[in-house]
Amino acid sequence: MAKRGGFPGGGMPGNMNNLMKQAQRMQRQMEESQKELEEKEFTAKAGGGAVTVVVTGKKEIKSLKLSEEAVDPEDIETLEDMIVAALNEAFTQVDDANAETMGKLTGGLGGFPF
Repeated sequence: MAKRGGFPGGGMPGNMNNLMKQAQRMQRQMEESQKELEEKEFTAKAGGGAVTVVVTGKKEIKSLKLSEEAVDPEDIETLEDMIVAALNEAFTQVDDANAETMGKLTGGLGGFPF
């Protein structure tokens, strides 16, 4: 009696083996690229350079610098807004770099949650 499903001989056809190897290679490349991205630093400024923030590819804040003119005890709200704006810009840079890296690796394949 013949087996249902599977491939004759019980193994994967050559194309399937090649696909599996290609997928494993792509996964290794993605992991390496992700590690490189996490080690990169991204710098963003706000308020004409009054606030400068540096974040890593892991979205961890590495440094935050404020110019003296940015610190006005009478206007803390503006300083807070500049800090938020600089952080958001830096995080956008990380997201854009991640999307670009993944796009290169996947060759524009759709359906993957990158």
